[in-house]
Amino acid sequence: MDLIVQRPEGLYCPPGDFFIDPWRPVERAVITHAHADHARPGHAHYLAAAPGAGVLRARLGDISLQALAYGEAVAQRGVRVSLHPAGHVLGSAQVRIEHRGEVWVASGDYFASGAGDHNPTCAPFEPLRCDCFITESTFGLPIYRWRPQAEVFAQIDAWWRANAEAGRASVLFGYSFGKAQRVLAGVDATIAPILVHGAVETVNEAYRAAGVALPATQLATEVGDKSVLSRALIVAPPSAAGSAWMKRFGHAADAFASGWMQLRGARRRQGVDRGFVLSDHADWPGLQAAIAATGASRVIVTHGYEAVMVRWLAEQGLQAGSFSTEYGAEEAA
Repeated sequence: MDLIVQRPEGLYCPPGDFFIDPWRPVERAVITHAHADHARPGHAHYLAAAPGAGVLRARLGDISLQALAYGEAVAQRGVRVSLHPAGHVLGSAQVRIEHRGEVWVASGDYFASGAGDHNPTCAPFEPLRCDCFITESTFGLPIYRWRPQAEVFAQIDAWWRANAEAGRASVLFGYSFGKAQRVLAGVDATIAPILVHGAVETVNEAYRAAGVALPATQLATEVGDKSVLSRALIVAPPSAAGSAWMKRFGHAADAFASGWMQLRGARRRQGVDRGFVLSDHADWPGLQAAIAATGASRVIVTHGYEAVMVRWLAEQGLQAGSFSTEYGAEEAA
């Protein structure tokens, strides 16, 4: 029996009678992380990793949530379920399922870099040995190879410093949950003040409550001093671009932080001055290394470049297939 199958509601574990990141309301949902395409409202009971409980509640409200420490196991109808770090965002987890001696792992979204980096705002990705590995493939093409994040943050700092010296505000767009906090943790906070959008600060509070070190930030709407605004780094979600909220910064320089900036023309399509290649997903070498580390003979690919990844896996002699899901490839990329 396959331990995980597709159902209209989402990925389902038949012997355990629960779903993983279902997109339609179900009785029991195991949630890999709190991004909106994986953690949806309406489920009767939620199970998730304890470090991300604060963000999950902030996003979904008053839910019936059981929070597990990483590595802690629970039994559900004879199935042993445990959650393990995925390195993607705060509280992101891989779901390990063991039943009658067989082990499957559903990765959710994960960050494993060919450059050997890990996301400093969450627990690093933990390779898990298994018989079948369900992997994402958001950046499952050979062109996606991340530069060392120290290089990327040096580029961001140099851009911000030059703008500050020229008296221009620096607006850096990044998704409010995950990317924004990684940016904040990586930049040189001594350059000038750091201001944030309200959507970012809400998540910052959950990160700080979980013990993640972030530099001091202030809501941009609370600052009226033009001498501060003209030197500041402002971290905001992409939805703020072109909004009335942006007018307070005058003729600001703007940039976007995303793995999609690896693609030629992506910066132009976003309509920003600069693009910084910074992703919270695995790049092509990271996907290859993560899959190999599992020792799995069977690999199932979800959202992203499924066809390319399945073909490559088959060429490596693995039993490969794909699941059709409703997960997005945009948020936190």
